[in-house]
Amino acid sequence: MTRYVEVVCTGNICRSPIGEVVLRAKLAEAGIDDVVVTSSGTGGWHAGDPMDPRAAAALARRGYDGSAHRARQFLSSWLGERDLVLAMDQGHLASLHRHQSVVPIELYDAEDVPDPYYGDDSGFDAVLDQIEKAADSWVTRLRP
Repeated sequence: MTRYVEVVCTGNICRSPIGEVVLRAKLAEAGIDDVVVTSSGTGGWHAGDPMDPRAAAALARRGYDGSAHRARQFLSSWLGERDLVLAMDQGHLASLHRHQSVVPIELYDAEDVPDPYYGDDSGFDAVLDQIEKAADSWVTRLRP
């Protein structure tokens, strides 16, 4: 049975696409092929846009490919189609919890993943470090 995981941040151009790409790659590496990972943002102002170039560059430096990503806004109707929703910070978590859901909604990491958008490239690398470590924990939890 296929399981569906949604990764959510604000605009779906930095943190959540990094989280999606990394988690998908780590699940594949672990041979877990029954999990589909997608991402979205709490807002729709970047809908249709590619990932922030700095996020894509950080991923590429580590061998990940985020080139196919296009931003989209999270829709509450998706909750019936997801098995798990992962929020990048407490604000996203609170926003997602406003939707009535029986689907687990949790933080991607134990600590908020900071928004690197207004910083420089090093912020994207730091976010990627944090997301890679957290993704390892999710691979363990998602193992059948």
